[in-house]
Amino acid sequence: MANIIDGKQVAEDVIATVTKATATLAEKGVTPGLAVVIVGEDPASQVYVASKSKKAKACGFHSVQHTLAADTPQADLLALIGHLNADPAIHGILVQLPLPDHIDAGAVIQAISPDKDVDGFTFVNVGRLGTGEVASAFVPCTPAGSMLLIERERGRDLSGLSAVVVGRSNIVGKPMANLLLAANCTVTVAHSRTKDLPALCRTADILVAAVGRPEMVRGDWVKEGATVIDVGINRIPAPEKGEGKTRLVGDVAFGEAFERAGAITPVPGGVGPMTIAMLMANTLVSASRAAGIEPPKF
Repeated sequence: MANIIDGKQVAEDVIATVTKATATLAEKGVTPGLAVVIVGEDPASQVYVASKSKKAKACGFHSVQHTLAADTPQADLLALIGHLNADPAIHGILVQLPLPDHIDAGAVIQAISPDKDVDGFTFVNVGRLGTGEVASAFVPCTPAGSMLLIERERGRDLSGLSAVVVGRSNIVGKPMANLLLAANCTVTVAHSRTKDLPALCRTADILVAAVGRPEMVRGDWVKEGATVIDVGINRIPAPEKGEGKTRLVGDVAFGEAFERAGAITPVPGGVGPMTIAMLMANTLVSASRAAGIEPPKF
């Protein structure tokens, strides 16, 4: 029977640390500023942006939201980012993805100042993380949160442990692998073309699933006593709840994996709450650096 890792509780711990440090900064005349930019009216994006802005205000941040029309020219969006880059009251800039088809998302992301790139997507921050400069990098929020959950279970030094990351996205899989490498894990990145994926997963002391396929990782893929981090959030039909109803599941078959794992994150309530918490942490770190103040450790 696995220990269920309570992502909500760990996220609350992070937010408490952020809120306390924000109050300390305020005494020195510094208020962390987070600007969120959304283009268009995608309903899911609207929900995400609202929750981020609400959490930022709860932490005591200066929270700004820029909502642009779906047909906004790319040049106008880039001009806004340039303005935010130059604004000393803004320490974190987040452009909500996806962007409309006529906008080059890559060009927009790379226009953000690396010092305000609290999503960790610019090439500068990717390069810092990839070369092991974790302390100076902004790490993408989902892998950063996942790593914190792993550290709560296994400690900060993972020497001698084998990790398998299933998924090679730039947002989760690759940065997750780099974080595990920096903690002295032996890391394998697996993906859709990996040969005999179940056998590979069974070698993992730490198994991270980030592929976006509902319950793909079965219980018998999990090594006895492994720490399982399920990054997936998938909505599937739930006829038992009524016609047209759905439920959330991860990339791991939770019930099966629970019988074999040493610790496992649930979906929902595992990695999900950590993502916004780490966004707040990154913004606080940016504000602290700008003020020449040592940021807290998470």
